[in-house]
Amino acid sequence: MDYKRFISAVELAADVGWDEARRATQATLETLAERISQGEARDLAEQLPPELAPWLATNTPAERFDVDEFIRRVGEREGVDIDTAENHAQAVFTALGQAVSPEELADLLSELPRDFTPLVPRGPHVDVVTAEGFVRRVADRAGLDDDGASRATEAVLETLAERIAGGDVDDLIVRLPLHLHPPLKRGKEHTGGKAVRMSVDEFVSRVAEREGVPLEDAREHARAVLTTLREVVPDAEFRDVTAQLPREFDELLSPRVGS
Repeated sequence: MDYKRFISAVELAADVGWDEARRATQATLETLAERISQGEARDLAEQLPPELAPWLATNTPAERFDVDEFIRRVGEREGVDIDTAENHAQAVFTALGQAVSPEELADLLSELPRDFTPLVPRGPHVDVVTAEGFVRRVADRAGLDDDGASRATEAVLETLAERIAGGDVDDLIVRLPLHLHPPLKRGKEHTGGKAVRMSVDEFVSRVAEREGVPLEDAREHARAVLTTLREVVPDAEFRDVTAQLPREFDELLSPRVGS
């Protein structure tokens, strides 16, 4: 794949113009060069158009940072918001998947942690719903506006992350868009990654307190968020999460008729 075809692939995947695709490619590759080893950066550059090689040049050891920090750096380099940076980075990774050999792509991915899964252009992963799409589903189910649905989503995810084990929180982070990561991370930090036992009533009470709404509203909001979560997370991983919850939580895990 030559330079023009690579940038065109980013254009198509991100649905942007040439100049924006070029800036996205530069920002993503420069950030990737900070995250991977010098040897892997060289190997990757050898399989890409020579015009891209300077953006992968690095003489420093790989920095260890997660996908949230990766996207933050891409956005900072481009001067765009997080949602745009996430879309652009996904598009560049898609182009990489088309431009390099499967073996080289596997080598690259072996140096990245699991939370980079939403960016991976090949392999056993599911499509990740956008944060806007997730919140819109919650809004439709709970009869909320977008701001209310966003608050409900954050409150429920933060409380859920307190209730389940840290490893399962990490599995959810892999499957969800970046804007939904902070409440999950906060909940995990509150407990140090250890599941906190709480009844369904206590769960709802914590959600209500975080949202600033009555208990009955919080109960409906929790059901809406958990039902949406069930739709976007693979069955096996959702079962791992729900296996930690007592039977009384079934009322929140079962959508109302018509939801």
